[in-house]
Amino acid sequence: MVSRDGLFAIMIGAAVGTLFLVPAAGSAQDSLSVSCTAVNFRSPLADLTRCAGEGTVEAQVDLGLRYHELGGPEDLAEAVRWLRLAADQGHVVGQAVIGEMYAEGIGVPEDDAEAVRWYRLAAEQGHEGAQYNLGRMYSNGTGVPEDAAEAVRWYRLAAVHNHTIAQYALGVMYANGTGVPEDDAEAVRWYRLAAEQGNASAQTNLGVMYADGEGVPEDDMKAVRWYRLAAEQGNANAQANLGFMYAVGQGVPEDRVYAYMWLNLSAAQGNERAQGGKDVIVDLMTRDQIAEAQRLFREWIEAHPRQ
Repeated sequence: MVSRDGLFAIMIGAAVGTLFLVPAAGSAQDSLSVSCTAVNFRSPLADLTRCAGEGTVEAQVDLGLRYHELGGPEDLAEAVRWLRLAADQGHVVGQAVIGEMYAEGIGVPEDDAEAVRWYRLAAEQGHEGAQYNLGRMYSNGTGVPEDAAEAVRWYRLAAVHNHTIAQYALGVMYANGTGVPEDDAEAVRWYRLAAEQGNASAQTNLGVMYADGEGVPEDDMKAVRWYRLAAEQGNANAQANLGFMYAVGQGVPEDRVYAYMWLNLSAAQGNERAQGGKDVIVDLMTRDQIAEAQRLFREWIEAHPRQ
């Protein structure tokens, strides 16, 4: 199901959103005193319902999002009802959210072709989130025939408007030569744009590019910097890579304690490469070093409860 953050991201066409609290509904008298031009997502449900019923398209969208947030089967049916009314009138957020609901089977039977139809309508109006999602559908061949070049086209439209995940996805396409000629320098450019906005996958891949000298001069210290930023966010691949850098002393002084800590964190998420590295390095450590690494591991877990 689309998360609360995800809903707001759809509303603004960005990758990061804000949690909303549902205000208590006001009285009928209070509702009648509120102009429909003043209602918004945070308004009492009675005001939104009245204004949506009177045909205010913004109220229809906000009411649909409120019902979506409530999440029960009847609520989701109401969400679809109001969002579709707005989408049918060309409201870009309504179109983008309805597309997401069809893609995930939320309140409606899952229907990838219908998701593509609504994503396209929103994407053609410039909605970055819908552009990214349409690119993803083309990349995966979901609801449309697989078409890497078309995926690149939609990713790029979203990426140039600073959609972080689209920037990362476009970097992957350039790195792999999928839908575009392989171009490591261009991959680095898009990874960097996403990485600087905090995208952990892009930070990890940018670290790899520096470690391997692909698209940039080889620089282990910069590789470590990007690995660390992603590892601190809980990215298992970055944690493994950072652990290996500590194990061999590339970009950082060799340190088996930190190597074990990072490899252990990655292995705890199921990374088999990290597990293999941990099994090797533990045989090279003293009991005190292992105890210290385990202590650091526990401290990190306690300090990052959501990761």
